[in-house]
Amino acid sequence: MKLDRDMVRDLLFALEAKTDFKARKYEELLPDGDPREVAYALMKMHEAGFITAEVIRSTTTPERIIKVLPFDLTFNGHEFLDTVRDDEVWRRTKSAAEKAGGASITFVWELAKAYGKQLLNERLGIPIP
Repeated sequence: MKLDRDMVRDLLFALEAKTDFKARKYEELLPDGDPREVAYALMKMHEAGFITAEVIRSTTTPERIIKVLPFDLTFNGHEFLDTVRDDEVWRRTKSAAEKAGGASITFVWELAKAYGKQLLNERLGIPIP
């Protein structure tokens, strides 16, 4: 299954907006999202260390994840979201990733950092190394 980067960003925003530390069903985070795609994105976000979650595994095949119930963002989740929060940074980042023919979330993060610095330079005239 393909990881939907926009969904990852949307889920991070939804988790950031939570005011408690209770586990949430994916339906509560993105009610209009395809359940399989949301579940897959949450699983990958957990693997990437972007979220804390309760992972429910198969009793017969422990490496098989049945469900991921997200609690909150991790420090890395906050860092990634802050990097891609600006819509213009996100637009430029996605465009560059598409031109590259696809990119891992780690590479997308690096692109977003670079575009964030570029945008700050454009907006403030301050060169950031």
